[in-house]
Amino acid sequence: MIVTRFAPSPNGPLHLGHAYSAIVAHDLAAQAGGQFILRVEDIDAERSRPELAGSFRADLAWLGLTWRDVPAQSTRLAEYADAAERLKAMGLLYPCVCTRADIAAAATQTGPEGPVYPGTCRRNPPASSQGAAWRLDVTAAMEQAGPLYWTDALAGPQQARPDKGGDLVLVRKSAPASYHLAATLDDAADGVTLVTRGRDLFAATHIHRLLQALLGLPVPQWHHHGLLVDESGTKLAKRRGSASLADRRMGAEDGRRLADAMRQGRFPAGILLD
Repeated sequence: MIVTRFAPSPNGPLHLGHAYSAIVAHDLAAQAGGQFILRVEDIDAERSRPELAGSFRADLAWLGLTWRDVPAQSTRLAEYADAAERLKAMGLLYPCVCTRADIAAAATQTGPEGPVYPGTCRRNPPASSQGAAWRLDVTAAMEQAGPLYWTDALAGPQQARPDKGGDLVLVRKSAPASYHLAATLDDAADGVTLVTRGRDLFAATHIHRLLQALLGLPVPQWHHHGLLVDESGTKLAKRRGSASLADRRMGAEDGRRLADAMRQGRFPAGILLD
């Protein structure tokens, strides 16, 4: 059975880009007689606003979507910690005390997530791991895992190249797991068979495929859809104050009409699909 998911973070209200992503995931599951699940990614305690989870559900219901709830990330901290300990025992994680300024000053390459970490703390381990983040030694991990592949429903077969992003943080200084580790473990725990998300996360899939191999997790397929942008070509985003779905929730049928229009490629004025 196909299982898709929508996994928003409660650090701001949902906007039209979220609506489109949820509709795509919902419809792919519905068309195959599968399940569409909602997971709240609230691992970032400093930025999370618990009250938004209820608003997310109201938004999805307004759009006419149906879903199954699964546990939020904040309930899974022990699982994240256990996975990190396993990777440490495999000799694949190392402590890092570098700041963003340190990395920006030392980096010589730019990857999908910005300046590529140059391996400073891998070459010169800090005196103490107290308060450190933990990074994955990607080269050693790839050697252990061997060649890996994954399939995107739109882009086709891919060879995993997690090395393009350098040694990424898997355990943050302020949280028990990064997005990469938490989302990979969550999708496996929730039985997700088709990871549906925006094309901006395409590069992240390379590292997620590596983590699946290292931790013995099932391998889903992926569907990286296009992104909604404004007239300037800028992706809709919470941090840029894109209009929220909650502000649009007027008539009970308006949400369903909006969802149907988006399915047909018709978006509100000033919004395009890139």
